[in-house]
Amino acid sequence: MSLVPRFFGRRSSVFDPFSLDLWDPFESGNSPFFGDTAPLARNDATAIANTRLDWKETPDAHIFKADLPGLKKEEVKIEVEDDRVLKISGERKKEEEKKTDKWHRIERSHGKFLRRFRLPENAKLEQVKATMENGVLTVTVPKQTQPKPEVRAIEISG
Repeated sequence: MSLVPRFFGRRSSVFDPFSLDLWDPFESGNSPFFGDTAPLARNDATAIANTRLDWKETPDAHIFKADLPGLKKEEVKIEVEDDRVLKISGERKKEEEKKTDKWHRIERSHGKFLRRFRLPENAKLEQVKATMENGVLTVTVPKQTQPKPEVRAIEISG
């Protein structure tokens, strides 16, 4: 646990310098001074807010995968913001309740989700592509090829 308050955001992973969850001062239980009290105030509507993503880097691209079961591609929004920030957001609507329905259990989450990732310098922002298949969102961000350093032999004099 850090003794320094988190004013400007927290990382999804300490080991991932590009992952950034921005701090929202109005979010319930998100106080930089009193720690994360959200588990005390959390309800099923906020469960989707912490949508988990995988980010892998291949020699050719950065690939993001998110499990979004039950969502249509029209309900998901992907944007590239200034300063190379990839923003993935969406909303799962709550099922309408009828007065004649008797609910025994409600476990599926609903609500909005938002994830942001700062992309590295080698990302080709104008060539980002996304697909959604069987509830899995895949976002592919191609990488620029790094020029191979030119090796030059130096003759030793003397």
